[in-house]
Amino acid sequence: MPENHVKMTSGEIGVLWTGYQNDSMSLQLLSYFLATSEDSEIRPIIEFARHLSEEHLQFLTDLFQKEDFPVPVGFTSKDANLKAPKLYTDAFMLEFILQMAKSGLVAYGGSLSMCARKDIRGYFIKCINQTIELFEKATDISLEKGLYLRRPFMEPPTETDMIDNKSYLSGLNPLKKPRPLNAIEIAHLSFNVETNMAGTLLSLSFGQVARSKEIIKYMERGKEISKKHVKILSATLQDNDIQAPNAPDYAVSSSTESPFSERLMMQIMAFLSTLGTGNYATAASASQRSDLIINYERLSLEIAQFAKDGADIMIKNKWLEQPPGSPNRDDLADKQN
Repeated sequence: MPENHVKMTSGEIGVLWTGYQNDSMSLQLLSYFLATSEDSEIRPIIEFARHLSEEHLQFLTDLFQKEDFPVPVGFTSKDANLKAPKLYTDAFMLEFILQMAKSGLVAYGGSLSMCARKDIRGYFIKCINQTIELFEKATDISLEKGLYLRRPFMEPPTETDMIDNKSYLSGLNPLKKPRPLNAIEIAHLSFNVETNMAGTLLSLSFGQVARSKEIIKYMERGKEISKKHVKILSATLQDNDIQAPNAPDYAVSSSTESPFSERLMMQIMAFLSTLGTGNYATAASASQRSDLIINYERLSLEIAQFAKDGADIMIKNKWLEQPPGSPNRDDLADKQN
């Protein structure tokens, strides 16, 4: 049987459906960014990112139709108000695209590993290459404009060494100061400070333009959680005399006209919660100090509860699209009877 007639597996269906949701969401964000961007050097990055989302959606739509698979609802131009006043600085738009490119590299690699069909593997390989190009372009411009949040510098080691004491893994003894952070731990702490700073600003902006009291309250809660996590993670760096990242020129205007539907804003928060949980899990697995691991675990629980409450709001408003699922065999049997 030709390769393009092989039925899709559950893994392939899952990652393609998720990809459609993410790209349709990104397209609305990027369209608004492009409509309000004023920086001649940053605009081409936004245009390129937007073009990639459009290209991905076209491929996925064609593939779903070819496979007689319902095209997901996702998000459309109805979810974005391109005439709304400028809400974000161009510097933040660039940082947001850079963060999404970093996350996309991880996500597309994971998606590729779930696929067997040659055409679908080819699609995700292309997505990885395109995301690398986007990451390169965004990083270069960010560096040129002095906006890039570099990881904290540290002196390189003068010699190699082996861990010779179990105390290297400890960090919970209140009577003993933990060992200094290693390079891997510093990198993850810094990265998670950066992502939470972006989360703080998005939550602030969504709360400012939302109309529903329930959504406003939820966004304020998200802002406070992100600020709290920035404080905890930054304090860990500062306790080791390491400067925590500080965001340059990231601000929200005073506009109260929403550029996005409340459904889209809630979906973005759900997306960021998923990324945050994954980032913390990766950081915990890479860290060797027990206090860091426990910190990441408890912060993850807070994000999980926040995400659960957000999903409840979306379900109540019929905003949450259901992923493709296997048939309920009990229901089929009941219908037969």
